[in-house]
Amino acid sequence: MENQTVFSQLPEALVDEMLLKSEKIGEELFNSFMKLQKNKEEIRKQLKDKGILKNDSDFGYPGIPTTCGVDGSYVVERLLSTDLIACAAVAIEGLAPPSETRYWQKPNHLVFISPERHNPSSGTVIRGIMMGMEFNLAVKAPHDVVMLDGSLTTPLIYMNQALNSLPDYGNGHLSEKLTNEFKEFLISYKTIIEAPRTDKLWVGLPKYTTRRELGEKFGWPSYYDDRAILTSLLLPGEFTVPIRLEKPEQPWHLKVPLKDNELTKLRDEVLTGINRLCVVYYRPHRWTPALRIEMAYSIATNRSRLAILFQGLKYQSSTAGIMEPYPLYLADRMVKHLGSAIPAFRQTATRRMTELYSGDISEIFFNMHGYRTERGK
Repeated sequence: MENQTVFSQLPEALVDEMLLKSEKIGEELFNSFMKLQKNKEEIRKQLKDKGILKNDSDFGYPGIPTTCGVDGSYVVERLLSTDLIACAAVAIEGLAPPSETRYWQKPNHLVFISPERHNPSSGTVIRGIMMGMEFNLAVKAPHDVVMLDGSLTTPLIYMNQALNSLPDYGNGHLSEKLTNEFKEFLISYKTIIEAPRTDKLWVGLPKYTTRRELGEKFGWPSYYDDRAILTSLLLPGEFTVPIRLEKPEQPWHLKVPLKDNELTKLRDEVLTGINRLCVVYYRPHRWTPALRIEMAYSIATNRSRLAILFQGLKYQSSTAGIMEPYPLYLADRMVKHLGSAIPAFRQTATRRMTELYSGDISEIFFNMHGYRTERGK
């Protein structure tokens, strides 16, 4: 029914051409799928011979850990007179183990909303602030395993882009918040990518990635990323031994907004930790795809910590139909609703403005009219 509604709004000739091309795309995808099926056993044997494939049963069965998922989103509402900018980060507790008596009574969150002058860099700056919020929530979560939705290198990229945009952005609530909270972001980032405490695990689980650490090592077809191939190869409970993350063409870089020796030292320690990150692929159940798990070197080289991590992921992926760990699924669903909530915020602000204004309120409604919404995670 939904597809019929969409198609009814398009010219008939356009719909026919799109459907015809979709048929051809289906044939191309089927051919590449069959190539993988044909080579699957050979690739699997290649991994086993090199000692890359292991089973979580080799690590024993530790107690089920407490878990938490963290995700964030941002919205830039372009109005006639100004921009309404918001971001939020949410931390959601996973399914509590049967023996666990401690629990969060409600999700924890951080939120920022502000009116800002028109600027094309607003989305870049607010995205950096969002990443800082996510990491600050993750570090403060009391759980044994804390999962972040995305790669552990993405915050570095987004924060660097945000800081590079500040000179063109100028003064405002966004630039002030980004600069003031940069130190806390570095401290949280350092904690997550070093994971010094043996009783705390932080991991990144990106749904989409173009990285091909194993593909490059074994010469797999370039049109498949590692996660796609390993979803077909791994049996339930199997994982790949930890390997270092693929290094970028240019060295990792992060700008420091202020001349401060302490900030520079923290930044350098973060960059060192980034270069030591490791990745593991793990398939908890037959109904889940292979999970790409990015983690600190201190976790990847410790069998006990890996065993706890796998036990937590398996327990939180026990529901067929949810193709990611349960707390990340919930966090993702929650933060996606930020964009749909912005019109309500705008309406509340508009009503307050009309209460304070003694002139023609139509001027307020024109100025608060929304023209475009940008959103992201």
